[in-house]
Amino acid sequence: MRLLVIHAHPLPESFNAALCKVAVDTARAQGHEVRLIDLYAEGFNPVMSAEERRTYHDDGPPPPDVAPHIAALQWAEGLIFVYPTWWYAQPAMLKGWMDRVWWPGVTFTVPSPGAPMRPALTNVRLIGVITTFGAPWWLWTFVMGAPGRRMILRGLRLCTAKRTKTFWLGLHEMDTCDAPRRNAFVARVAARIRRIAV
Repeated sequence: MRLLVIHAHPLPESFNAALCKVAVDTARAQGHEVRLIDLYAEGFNPVMSAEERRTYHDDGPPPPDVAPHIAALQWAEGLIFVYPTWWYAQPAMLKGWMDRVWWPGVTFTVPSPGAPMRPALTNVRLIGVITTFGAPWWLWTFVMGAPGRRMILRGLRLCTAKRTKTFWLGLHEMDTCDAPRRNAFVARVAARIRRIAV
């Protein structure tokens, strides 16, 4: 499978970066073709400009810095997001990537009277998330309603193939997590990546 891994953490020495490496290395070892987008490392600009917003619904080409990211989305059969959950959702860097890269006409059709939005990324048939949380699971799930999970596994999934499969791996209470729990989560990530069909 052609897997696009999107990583969003500013620190290359972070546990999140280690999770990304495990996901990429395991996928390659299983025979998948993998591309990595490391948003912070490449200095991606997550801010949508006024001019971008004005032309968002036009049929014109996307901004030049976004074009390679769109090409990667169109290449991929599976998307794996690796990021920390901050304030109950994705980092602003990743949210800005979604705002700027999930371009109308490329990832979805713009709805019109009598014609609802339709998916345009029908090449994508897998979406996975690997994330960490400072919050305990009950606060994130029952009190906050899991907004980050719904954004990706429900919202972005609507732009992909009809039977797109999903997975979600989250390590809660990261700030107080000991080494055995972290190691167990790394093993869980590797095991889940190994289950992706080539």
